[in-house]
Amino acid sequence: MKVIFLKDVKGKGKKGEVKNVADGYAHNFLIKQGLAVEANTAAVSSLNAQKKKEEKQAEEELAQAEELKGKLEKITVELTAKSGEGGKIFGSITSKQIADTLQKVNKIKIDKRKIELSDAIRSLGYTKVPVKLHTEVTATLNVHVKEGN
Repeated sequence: MKVIFLKDVKGKGKKGEVKNVADGYAHNFLIKQGLAVEANTAAVSSLNAQKKKEEKQAEEELAQAEELKGKLEKITVELTAKSGEGGKIFGSITSKQIADTLQKVNKIKIDKRKIELSDAIRSLGYTKVPVKLHTEVTATLNVHVKEGN
């Protein structure tokens, strides 16, 4: 019997897959547990419609990420920090501080986990920080740390 999986079933199939399974297994387990439905024409057409909708949504997310990348690469985030000799700052600048400043000054909300700062910024000057906006889109944000009181 052909079934469409509604959820991932270990060893059998992933969500959205159409597979042939034993009749008894389909009736007694998969359909009863709500893990799959019988693959009739109506179910297959609704699955195709859902896949098209998901593809369209993924394209929109990608376009939004590209647009945000354009905005971010034109921006320089300015932060101030106390510093000692040789341009070394006391403490460090973290991704949370960068995200907060970006939110306050530029009204752009980015999750601090998307800012890929390998190590906190510990010196004055300009730093290029990668920001992962989407699986395929990574922007480079300029961060300027200057002397403060």
